[in-house]
Amino acid sequence: MSSRDLPGVSAMSLYVPPFRVDLKDWCSWTDNSWEKISAVVGRSFRVCGRHENVYTMAANAVLRLIRQNDIDPTRVGFLGLGTESSTDNAAGAVIVRGMVDRALESLGLPRLSRHLEVPEFKHACLGGVYALKSALRYVASDGADRLAIVVSADVAEYERGSTGEQTQGAGAVALLVERHPKLFEVDLARAGSASDYRGPDFRKPFARHFTEGYAPKTQRLSDFPVFSGKYSTFSYLDETVHAVERMLSRLEVSAGSYYQSVRALFFHRPYHLMPVQAMSFLYVRGLARGDHHHDELRVLCQEAGVSFEDVLKETESTPDLYGELLKLQDDGVSDPYLATTAVASLLRKQKSFRQLLDEKMGLGSETVKDLGNLYSAALPAWIAAGFEAAARQKLELAEAPLVAVGYGSGDAAEALPLYAVAGYEAAASRIGFSRSLEGAVTLTREQYEALHDGTELPALAYTPKDEFAIARVGKKYGASFQDLGVEYYDFVQ
Repeated sequence: MSSRDLPGVSAMSLYVPPFRVDLKDWCSWTDNSWEKISAVVGRSFRVCGRHENVYTMAANAVLRLIRQNDIDPTRVGFLGLGTESSTDNAAGAVIVRGMVDRALESLGLPRLSRHLEVPEFKHACLGGVYALKSALRYVASDGADRLAIVVSADVAEYERGSTGEQTQGAGAVALLVERHPKLFEVDLARAGSASDYRGPDFRKPFARHFTEGYAPKTQRLSDFPVFSGKYSTFSYLDETVHAVERMLSRLEVSAGSYYQSVRALFFHRPYHLMPVQAMSFLYVRGLARGDHHHDELRVLCQEAGVSFEDVLKETESTPDLYGELLKLQDDGVSDPYLATTAVASLLRKQKSFRQLLDEKMGLGSETVKDLGNLYSAALPAWIAAGFEAAARQKLELAEAPLVAVGYGSGDAAEALPLYAVAGYEAAASRIGFSRSLEGAVTLTREQYEALHDGTELPALAYTPKDEFAIARVGKKYGASFQDLGVEYYDFVQ
């Protein structure tokens, strides 16, 4: 137990679908630059098979968590699901619970406790963080003697030919939350929260399914979002910095001292470059807020060709992005932090800053380039990869300050101070992150397009084993019994 005595996470597990799209192959199919895609996005992404969905992935991650860590299912009092990909508008985590219960029975293990809370949390990619915060509060109060499980699961899918296609992905991460954790603690009292309504920033209005011209290349009900790239990027940066700066004020530390002392930074990661952009942006704002760093900032401003005074003004500004959008009534919203962005872009090119990023954001960073975008599961996946890498490298992380920054479009952000627990290596060694990526089936162009579009699938050699699968979908719609559209699941051993 640490001197802080905070609740936190004791174990983690990952599940990703077996079907993999190599982005180098994808670039050759779509005439995109592999050099650019590999630098900005990553190496590959996963695609759901027709036997799985967000609930099967979540259940696979939860069952792995229980089995890999010998968790007593009867002690679990909270099972929270964070997702933006749910397909049932009434039930959520209880669907995952049902699958896990039957699998546990088939394995000769007891079911999850009957006295189990089963909430679902939805706020774009931030749902998993909200689920984690709720679980932490549960074990710190009325559930102190019990266990909580949080699972973040999502399917990130975009229309073929869109600007988001290369940032697809699918997967789930489960976390065991305890009053006295074995992996890392979370300091909720000093977490930073921020939110603001941003209108059409990355949305999934159901009405889009009835609009002519929506998803014309697919023959199934697709969950492609509607989004505006530049506007969404402005929103991400604006909300993230407000959450982080709120956290810093509650920690009563300056940005400069915190960024130097923190051992690892984990951000929501829709693609590789986005966290790098966020960190460089935050760093410039830290220089602006600290008077003794103004000389350094003046030099950067001069090199970037922007005014030092403009950066200071932007740091104190509170732009109304949605208000500007309403005035313009189109997609022409300009960058509200134009000078800050210019300095941040220059900063990212400097060797000393790149070394700082490698030092602070390097843990697990290379590994998650093979995941793609997992929406709500993207942040916990990076944390899991980071802890597994730290244990493998035998890094002394005990009591070390870490930070996790979550973000959800629409939009909201959370900045959570984390602290590695003494002896974290034992829990980290059971995560099995790298092992979960093994056995991937690399798709051909024809196989990928068929899975994506819902067309006839060319031969694809894969048989589910030791995982959940959709067995059938209900078709009854009578007066006394209805199960129309209800999915039934099997655990395939």
